[in-house]
Amino acid sequence: MGQIDEGWQDLMGSNLKAPLFLSRALAPALRASAGAIVGIVDIHAERPMKDHVVYNLAKAGHAQLVRSLAIELAPLVRVNGVAPGANIWPESAEVFTPALRQQIENSIPLGRIGTPDDIARVVAFLLFDASYMTGQILAVDGGRSIVL
Repeated sequence: MGQIDEGWQDLMGSNLKAPLFLSRALAPALRASAGAIVGIVDIHAERPMKDHVVYNLAKAGHAQLVRSLAIELAPLVRVNGVAPGANIWPESAEVFTPALRQQIENSIPLGRIGTPDDIARVVAFLLFDASYMTGQILAVDGGRSIVL
C-alpha cells in the first residue's frame, strides 16, 4: 500500500487546500469578471493507480472540489477540470521504468503520450470557449482511460 504519510501534506495541499483557498480569495474578482477556473485533475481520480493511494485520494478530492466550486460559484463563475493521462514522464525512472512507459504508450488508443500543448488547448477551450459548461472534467488522455 506504500507509505501513506509520504507526500500527504504536499499532495493534499496542492490539490485541495491551495485551490480551495485561492478560489475563495479570488471569488469576488472572478464574479465581477464572469471568470472561469480550470483545475488540473488526473484520470487516476477515477481509476486509481496501485501503490499511489495518497495521490489517488488527492486527485479524487480535487475532482470533487471542481464540482463543488462549480455549484458554489455559479452562475457567474464557471469551474471545470482537465484530467490528463500519460503526459510528461517523471525524470526518475524509479516508478515508470522504460519498459512500463512503453507498455503504457502501447495501450493508448491514439498511440502516444500527450504533450503539454494537448492539455493547454483544452484548458484554453474551457476558459474562453465553453460558456455553457461548468462542473465538468474532461479526460485528455488519448483514450487511455477507456482501456484501463
